[in-house]
Amino acid sequence: MRLALYQPDIPQNTGTMLRLAACLGVGVDLIEPFGFLLDDRRLRRAGLDYADMARVTRHRSWDAFAAAPRSRLVLLTTQSTTQYMHFAFAAEDTILVGRESAGAPDAIHAAADARLRVPMRPGMRSINVALAAAMVLGEALRQTGTWPEGLCHDDVS
Repeated sequence: MRLALYQPDIPQNTGTMLRLAACLGVGVDLIEPFGFLLDDRRLRRAGLDYADMARVTRHRSWDAFAAAPRSRLVLLTTQSTTQYMHFAFAAEDTILVGRESAGAPDAIHAAADARLRVPMRPGMRSINVALAAAMVLGEALRQTGTWPEGLCHDDVS
């Protein structure tokens, strides 16, 4: 399982997702350009010392990321009709989140093998990208039984 961030804008969200990935043992793909420098103090503050433990691969562009070998690309988007809880995840999936300011462009929607949404109350625009990533990663790890240390939903007492 991997988490990919497409041209992230907000360092605090990126730091939070790096921390999440480090804690869950999920690899991260960072797709440039970023809306901040990677040594931004806000990124460091949100990621704490956990961000340094994340397994990160940087990609200089979408084209560089797209050329790298991987399994299914699963895009989180408010434009989908498929709710993430009704999707069958695979342990090799890469879950992709778009930019906080603009989401993902049409070309990335077209490149995705699946597009999923987090359901919300009517009239709400979006959930914070880091929170949406956490919700979906949690479900994906539960379904695939790949929680850290071999834990899965049925093993927790």
